[in-house]
Amino acid sequence: MKMSVREARANFAAAIEAAERGERVVITRNGRPVAELGPAKEPAREDFLDRLARVRREAGIKTVDYDPWPEEFDDPAFSREVLGLTEDRDPARE
Repeated sequence: MKMSVREARANFAAAIEAAERGERVVITRNGRPVAELGPAKEPAREDFLDRLARVRREAGIKTVDYDPWPEEFDDPAFSREVLGLTEDRDPARE
């Protein structure tokens, strides 16, 4: 579909409806195409984990063997020590 700038201004809703139907609307000025209106492309949605895998592949990282938690993390004594709740120092009593 072709429309002059004047027609596009007067019939903008019709041009949008045509684009929604998948048509391309060429807007002309003095008979020459100056703009094109068409259906919007849906953005590519990439799942976070897929993107992470792609980035790793591109960076040449084959596997990730990293465990940020120390072995004793699940030990209650370790947690008390990290939080400063040891027998000799109890913040609630200070």
